[in-house]
Amino acid sequence: MRNENSVLSHNPLRHGLRIGRTPEPCTMVIFGASGDLTSRKLVPALYNLARERRLPGGFSVIGFARRPWDDAQFRDLLRSGVNANSRNGSVDPALWSSFAEGISYLQGSFDEAQAYAKLSERLAELDARRGTGGNRVFYLATPPESYSEIIHQLGAHGLSRSPNGGWTRIIVEKPFGRDLMSARELNNQLLAVFDEPQVYRIDHYLGKETVQNILIFRFANGIFEPLWDRRAVDHVQITVSESIGVEDRGGYYDRSGALRDMIQNHLMQLLSLVAMEPPVAYDADAVRDEKVKVLRAIRPIYPNEVDHYVIRGQYGSGSVSGRPITGYRDERGVASGSQTETYVALKLFIESWRWAGVPFYLRSGKALPRRVSEIAVQFKTVPTMLFADMPLNAIEPNVLAIKIQPDEGITLKVGSKVPGQQQIRPVTMDFRYGTSFGVASPEAYERLLLDCMLGDGTLFTRRDEVEASWSIITPIHQGWTSGSALLSPNYEAGSWGPAAADEFMLRDGRTWRRL
Repeated sequence: MRNENSVLSHNPLRHGLRIGRTPEPCTMVIFGASGDLTSRKLVPALYNLARERRLPGGFSVIGFARRPWDDAQFRDLLRSGVNANSRNGSVDPALWSSFAEGISYLQGSFDEAQAYAKLSERLAELDARRGTGGNRVFYLATPPESYSEIIHQLGAHGLSRSPNGGWTRIIVEKPFGRDLMSARELNNQLLAVFDEPQVYRIDHYLGKETVQNILIFRFANGIFEPLWDRRAVDHVQITVSESIGVEDRGGYYDRSGALRDMIQNHLMQLLSLVAMEPPVAYDADAVRDEKVKVLRAIRPIYPNEVDHYVIRGQYGSGSVSGRPITGYRDERGVASGSQTETYVALKLFIESWRWAGVPFYLRSGKALPRRVSEIAVQFKTVPTMLFADMPLNAIEPNVLAIKIQPDEGITLKVGSKVPGQQQIRPVTMDFRYGTSFGVASPEAYERLLLDCMLGDGTLFTRRDEVEASWSIITPIHQGWTSGSALLSPNYEAGSWGPAAADEFMLRDGRTWRRL
């Protein structure tokens, strides 16, 4: 088998460039192919890559699931999914006909040895018929409880290694464990069958265009990096808010909660990109090395300190934009006395030379007024003696806001004199992707699926990164388990979270940004 690291050693990202490359021919096997993720995200992303001529000739997809479908039924389902979810609108019939030639379906249970034997035969047949060269991507689009069995069966049937000198990779969806112990156990199971460079732990937030731009913004512009430390920055706020409730995911969400579902992965990833040191090269391991250093430098929150550094909440009934929202405990699949948090806010400190003493405030919640993801870097205020004759409350701190969704862009708030008056007013310098580049940004899964096929792990999570993140989160859960019960509900759907979250910021003389 070819050494996966050789792909990275020739990666053009080492030179700060991304060249429009096409992967080698390969087959993608999607476990759990009858699920929503496949038709809503994965296949629309693959179709868009085909539309933009980014997929290799002979590219093939095998759907693996329990439903008794044939190839035609599976293709019809996927075509409907592309029509409904592709950013390019409805399918082009000629393009779909060509794309669908490589799509097939294999019925089987995840613990059925015979099904994996058939999968091996199907892969060999595609290698011969479509020239896929033994190159395979296995995508675990299944509930997490199925991961162990699928990984075991792939190893038992020799599918973790290509018989034809090609490459084999596996993509694992979040959640990657429930705590530090389960994450380590899953890593051990994976690495008993695959080598670390074969494993691609996916977090779709890292595929968003604005998130990818954080490193370019920081390290390709000479004016920001000199200010990017404790001497100039007062604090950082990272917000990921959702306007919907749990909807039909109550059963899953009640076992997870906001801390596991959002903070441990998405927000920790954003924090590490904002806070990391410049990597020695722009390649996968160099970038991930620096991200891990940030996570390891975060001051631990011990179980007996949780109430001081963390606020949690659970929404009651209310409305968002005129749409009624049922209280969390009344949602289908949610236990009547559930202690699961749907909102969490926490304060973290990174004990490094760059960030010593600078608080990082993270918050995420469901049933909030708006769907917004944003990183806001607030700089320290200036001395005000020069402006003694002006209203001092008008002198606001400079804020650099990186907007991830829904309107991707970057804004910088600065103070400016009002024409004809001795008055200062904040104004905003605004950059938006849509208006600046005139093209729609690729969907996150398009970038991530393509990178996996190219062997570029920069935007995927490494084992030590996952475990470092869980080492921060697990003690918080332990503190909640041993502490007082969550008073529920403690915020109304359509509000910005519990009142305690505002008091949490006011204690530090700060406020949450209005979004």
